[in-house]
Amino acid sequence: MSISEQQKKEYEKYVESITPTHSLPAQMLKAFLTGGIICTIGQFIINQATNMGADTETAGSICSLVLVLLSVLLTGLNIYPYIVKWGGAGALVPITGFANSVASPAIEYRKEGQVFGIGCKIFTIAGPVILYGIFSSWVLGVFYWVSVAFDLRLW
Repeated sequence: MSISEQQKKEYEKYVESITPTHSLPAQMLKAFLTGGIICTIGQFIINQATNMGADTETAGSICSLVLVLLSVLLTGLNIYPYIVKWGGAGALVPITGFANSVASPAIEYRKEGQVFGIGCKIFTIAGPVILYGIFSSWVLGVFYWVSVAFDLRLW
């Protein structure tokens, strides 16, 4: 049984009508603006913390904590997904995106309970990032240790 040419054309027309179109320059501009706004908020937090007497390192820590808190709150209020949809990588790459990737599964699976829901599913998205980050830092640490121990002068 073969599909007629008319049915193929209708199907292609249907696929074309429902396939979303994207403009790369527009996506890049949105990501740039979103990431820039997040970074501007972060710099504002650092400036405020410094003005209140915190040293540079403490101000950076306060900034990280506040940005994570804001991201989790916006995720809980179902606002952050709209920011991600509009801003793309500009909202997913910074620390706020990481906090969103941890909070989203926790919210989604909370109805399954504390242990099997939140406890098991909270790191489904962020877990691989944490795992490979720790593993790669361990590998680089061993490499550094070997180079220092055997005086390889790679640095």
